[in-house]
Amino acid sequence: MTTSTPTERPDVLWYTRCPVPSPLGIAARQGWLAEAFAEEGIAIESIIDSKERSIRESHFDHHLAWSFRQGGNIPPIWARANGRATRLVAITWTDEFQAIVTLPGRGIASIEQLAGRRFAVPRRVNDLIDFHRATALKGVVSALSLANLTTKDLTLVDLPIEESVILAQGEPSLFGLRRRHPYFREVEALVRGEVDAIFVKGAEGIVVANLIGAQVVAEFGNHPDPKIRINNGTPRVLTVDAALSERRPDLVVRLLEVVARAGRWAEDHPDETLRFVAREISTSEEAVLASNGPEVHNHLGIGLDAPLVEAISHFKDFLLEWGFLPADFDVGAWVDAAPLRAIDTRKPAQAATTDADALAPA
Repeated sequence: MTTSTPTERPDVLWYTRCPVPSPLGIAARQGWLAEAFAEEGIAIESIIDSKERSIRESHFDHHLAWSFRQGGNIPPIWARANGRATRLVAITWTDEFQAIVTLPGRGIASIEQLAGRRFAVPRRVNDLIDFHRATALKGVVSALSLANLTTKDLTLVDLPIEESVILAQGEPSLFGLRRRHPYFREVEALVRGEVDAIFVKGAEGIVVANLIGAQVVAEFGNHPDPKIRINNGTPRVLTVDAALSERRPDLVVRLLEVVARAGRWAEDHPDETLRFVAREISTSEEAVLASNGPEVHNHLGIGLDAPLVEAISHFKDFLLEWGFLPADFDVGAWVDAAPLRAIDTRKPAQAATTDADALAPA
């Protein structure tokens, strides 16, 4: 490890978060991130909002020095497996809607009836990290396991998508929105009869299911076994790059103080939190409630308890088994617990751990 140099000061810290419920998102929207680091004379810049594609790509491959990220697990796990020097410093567990859906009249009313049917698997041919594909596969693997089935019992249908997930803002095809809807290709294939079932999750998945009048085959976003629920967004990791972790660990502590503050604020402000989350996802408050439940404000804490780390390790193993990672790595060694130990996060850590308790070793 590089010798810590507390006097070294970067001009800019880069941050990014996914459009999901997260304490980092709340801290950013409240202006607390900018305020906290302004005291150090450091500017805060958003990676995902940059006009430069090379900078926006760090949202997925974590290549920027002096950066931190909270969001889906697949990109940071992929980056670490590819040798990117990052550290896992906190985890948030917020459950969400997850389901396999079909259309009425397809004759699929149960998981067992998926046998012999066609399931949609998006494949982004021009992106380094195909997290949509991995997410869909984990969803169907989880669902099938509930009926003692595997993917060998159905047909996986590849849906090639040439358009990159990293789109420039302002492209005419976005119609003024910030990004493409994540399920556009799967819905197209389902409606056209190319496939019989698709996986959807989160508030956006709820909206899609409502739009097409979908029939639920299996819903497992609140299944009692956490290993069924684990996916790209359940739980979500907060990672920092090596420059930040090794050369200014005090700034990581400051970051976690702000993120922990956001988790505590959420617990005390349920209505405001619901509005913040809806804005993050660019959806309605009603959709957030349907996806994440009325207690979403109580599940935005941070922690690094053993069940949380085990959840990430479990998902890493899935990604490795399915060929999404070039190499294995030790999740425990990836964790840097020192910054979290340095702050008082007892209450948020408890909230983050509650949903993962069943993962604790027997």
